[in-house]
Amino acid sequence: MVAANRSTSKLMNEAISPHTDAIVKACWSCHGPVHVGILFCPTCKAVQGPAALDHFQRLGLKIHFKISHNVLDQVYFDLQRQLHPDRFAGKSPKEKALSQQQATALNDAYETLKDDLRRADYMVHLQGTEVLSEGCNLVSDQSILIEAMEMREHLTTIDTMLELNILSKKTKTETDAIVEQIAKAFESNAIETAGRLTTRLKYLHKMMDEIRHVRAKLLA
Repeated sequence: MVAANRSTSKLMNEAISPHTDAIVKACWSCHGPVHVGILFCPTCKAVQGPAALDHFQRLGLKIHFKISHNVLDQVYFDLQRQLHPDRFAGKSPKEKALSQQQATALNDAYETLKDDLRRADYMVHLQGTEVLSEGCNLVSDQSILIEAMEMREHLTTIDTMLELNILSKKTKTETDAIVEQIAKAFESNAIETAGRLTTRLKYLHKMMDEIRHVRAKLLA
């Protein structure tokens, strides 16, 4: 994991793989050499367009499921500060457009990696494996479907806040356990297992949404 006290430029350099780091393109402004993935041209300081990097590379992090949210926040907000519109108030329309594209790409990466479910889904896809969508009826997913169906059926019978709180706590506990299992699956490179667990996590997240809906009805 990248240390929290390193500079953003160092973080970005470490994010780029040896292959990507070897790729040099011409700056659109001064035509000087710029390594792919760098925000600004080292010669003329012009902002560059977002490169085709994965979310981890874009935020200067190694591909790992367990992320320090403090580090993630620090890197993201530091990079976004460099792309703040006020810094480009007197720049050309092209630079303003490129800075907005960079900010959008960084925001997409941050929103994906800060969430356990979205991060797991993304990491599985990086490995070329498909995560079963919520509602999937594949035979290999029957156990997850049955579990989700039983939980929803139980939810329909609940009419007190006490019962709902018990179910909510149980679902939250199961969710936390699944997240830990997903982390272990990625650590052992068991991508198929990580995909199956991510599918189950999707059902649990859906269940928490339905619990919140029932809670609102009980409180109304």
